[in-house]
Amino acid sequence: MENTSPGKLPDPAAAFDRNPHDGIVATSHAPVTFRYYDLVMAAFVAILLLSNIIGAAKLTFVSVPFWPAGWWPAPDGTFIYGAGILFFPLGYVIGDVLTEIYGFAKARRVIWVGTAAMMFLAFMSYVVVSLPAFDGWECSASGFGGTRPVTSNADASIPGGAICQETYASVFGSTWRIVVASITAFWAGEFVNSFVMAKMKVWTKGRALWSRTIGSTFVGQGVDSLIFYPIAFFGIWTTDAVLTVMVTNWALKVVWEAVLTPVTYVVVAKLKKAEGVDLFDLDTDFSPFATSEKQAPPKPL
Repeated sequence: MENTSPGKLPDPAAAFDRNPHDGIVATSHAPVTFRYYDLVMAAFVAILLLSNIIGAAKLTFVSVPFWPAGWWPAPDGTFIYGAGILFFPLGYVIGDVLTEIYGFAKARRVIWVGTAAMMFLAFMSYVVVSLPAFDGWECSASGFGGTRPVTSNADASIPGGAICQETYASVFGSTWRIVVASITAFWAGEFVNSFVMAKMKVWTKGRALWSRTIGSTFVGQGVDSLIFYPIAFFGIWTTDAVLTVMVTNWALKVVWEAVLTPVTYVVVAKLKKAEGVDLFDLDTDFSPFATSEKQAPPKPL
């Protein structure tokens, strides 16, 4: 009964279970807590940021000797791709693990955290690159104050700070198009990936994990590539170059996901056992903008 004795206001916590000794109020339905969710989220965001900082700044290639001559997208058998995709696929594994074990609602939270982290990274990079460089700043590009490397900046009259600033900006500076393309493509691609993963789990009744990981990557990373490359590079690269790199990166991402499928199986099996649940998104709100994490109760293993 609610306390309505004279001189006392109703207790607003009376409708909840409460420990009278510590005053902590809790709803009658305790939230499901996971042991490793925060760790998985941290790993996902770390790989996302490192891939964008380290890998995105470099284009590399791989030659496939058995590729038929003249076939698109590599007429000479040379596939060009961003170096970041060598490690970024680890993020696919973690993204699949998030949805497979913790469900779409929990994955949605991580995607928004990742999006916010990328926005802050872009802002921080812009501010730091924009700061004026001290002339006495020395780095490898300026010879650390000694003999200048044989480059276009070998002229000793050029301050070391100017050389280092140019080098720094070439790595950490990005045009507004690349920033917008990167954040938008990640946001859309990851939500599509998680949605497909969650729906396929229900359709397959939790079987054939490989079909969900590869299928969701095919669709999600297809969306990612179709958004990123046109926004970032149309009008800067030739149309053929944009299409070639876009298709090559998409294909390599899907191949990487297939190669890493055994790793995904091991990680999913161990985490499901550790968490003790197997969650299906039966009545989840799949809107990216939903704030509720309400899901069907996890199925105990």
